[in-house]
Order: sequence, then structure tokens, then C-alpha cells
Amino acid sequence: MRVFVTGASGWIGSAVVPELIAAGHQVVGLARSDASAAALTKAGAEVRHGSLDDLEVLREATAESDGVIHLAFKHDLAFSGGFDAATEADRRAIDTLGEALAGSGRPLVIAAGILGLAPGRVATEEDGQPTGRAGGAGTEAAASGPAGRLANSHAALAFADRNVRASVVRLPPTVHGDGDHGFLAAVVAIAREKSVSGYVADGAARWPAVHRDDAARLFRLALENAPAGSTLHAIGDQGVPIRAVAEVIGEHLGVPVASVAPADAAAHFTWLADLLALDSPASADRTRALLGWRPTGPGLLDDLGEGHYFAAPTA
Repeated sequence: MRVFVTGASGWIGSAVVPELIAAGHQVVGLARSDASAAALTKAGAEVRHGSLDDLEVLREATAESDGVIHLAFKHDLAFSGGFDAATEADRRAIDTLGEALAGSGRPLVIAAGILGLAPGRVATEEDGQPTGRAGGAGTEAAASGPAGRLANSHAALAFADRNVRASVVRLPPTVHGDGDHGFLAAVVAIAREKSVSGYVADGAARWPAVHRDDAARLFRLALENAPAGSTLHAIGDQGVPIRAVAEVIGEHLGVPVASVAPADAAAHFTWLADLLALDSPASADRTRALLGWRPTGPGLLDDLGEGHYFAAPTA
């Protein structure tokens, strides 16, 4: 296929692109900077210049493609107080991509999150499903916070009723691997700064996880084979206790491991406090059965143990 990929030079996209090319697909990557364009060219992809706000660029690139993988999200805006604005931009992009594919039977695969989907129990692919589908744009008005991204995934799935092979790949909070600058890297940075590797309360809260290469393979499989309307889980580790994560971090940094009282968590962990206290395990049993996907990369604790998260920060 000729595949249009948004977020193609990002953390996950930079693994999805070579995964697709190795499988014989041609990749067209959206690039909003010269650096992103150079990275895509080096990887063997064709470059389409633009951003998520360039809706006409998205529409034209989609019309010229055999399928779309939508990975881009304005994380910089979201993590600087503009989460709802980032979600609204994502919704406009999803509606544009879906409308361009409507009636074609071609695939649209989008990324979504899983943290907080079913707190305190193991979330499955059946959780968080829309109660009804109304057909793309206008489906389920955007909500604030994480509910907004869930509504966006519902909007994407609604295009299945308009002859788009739409599917959603839900990602855990940590898609880990060498070069990760996400949540896990932030936890390591806090431990280094505070000279203590902390966890909230008893540290029993569990996070699901997946290695980046395994996530990339699932996006390819979804593009190639996922039935219309599928919700898929990119889950390697079903749930790793945050205390276990803190213990590995403490060992590698040579700092003590300690509980942080919930009342003090915001001061210690800043924006990560609520997330680290959220017990949110998840399974991928249905995904594995549906697509034959089997994670082969190292688990979260083994990956942490390899040491690449603890390289001394550069000036």
C-alpha cells in the first residue's frame, strides 16, 4: 500500500515507518519541520510538508493514499495546559482523514490512550466503546480532558459505518525503548533531581506497557488486516506496579526508594502525580487472537534494567 502517516517522525512513528517499509509498503510522512523531513527521507519515506492544522494537506495526502495511520498529537500543547485545544485539533484531523476515505473501504488506523480507561481492574478492548455510531464528523461532541480523546476514537470508529476500515490502537502510558523521552524518562528525571526514587502511597498502582517495536508491528497489522470498527490494545506487560519501577530506577541511579504520601505527591511528581497513582492494568487477549500479534520485545522492567534510561543528561 501507499500509506500516509501523521506523526511519522515521532517516537512511535519513527518505528512504524521502517516497519511498514520492511513489509513492502510505500510511506508518505507528514513533516512539520525540516528536521522531521530529513529524518523521513533518511528512513526511505516520501515527505508531505504540513501540520495537523493544514487540513487541506491532510485531505489531499489521504486521497492519494491506500491507507492512513494517524499518530500525530500536539503533546507539547497538551502538556503545557492546552490539552483540550490539542484534543480539538486531533478531532479536526480525524474528521478530515475519515471524510477523505469515506466510501473507499480503505483503512484508517488511529492511536489512542488506555490509562484510566477502567481504573482498578484489567481493561479490555470491550471497555470504553461508543454506545452508538452516527457517522464521523459530529459524532459525540468533544469532551474535556481524557474523555475528549476517547470521544475522538469513537469518531474514528464511526467511519466504519461509512465504508472506511477504521480501527483504533490504544497505547499504554509507557511505550518504552532506547531513546524514549516520555513518561518513564520523566519519572527517571524526577528521581535524579530529588535524589530519591519515589512512588505514591504503597506503589501498588499498575501501569500497562509495551515495547516501541511491538507497538509499531501492531499498527502495521491493523493497517493490513484489522476489521472495520476494531479496537486493539498494544499491551505487552498487563500491569507493572509503580513501586517495582521505582526500585529499578533507584538501583540504577544509586538513590533510595521511598513512598511519597498522596498529599505530597503533587509537590514531588508535579504533573505526573495523578497518573502515577492511577491503577490501570490492561489486557490484549482479543487483539492477539484477532491479528496474531505477539509482543517479542523486552518487558518494561527488563528494558529499564538495560540502562539506557539512565545515561547522564547532556548539557
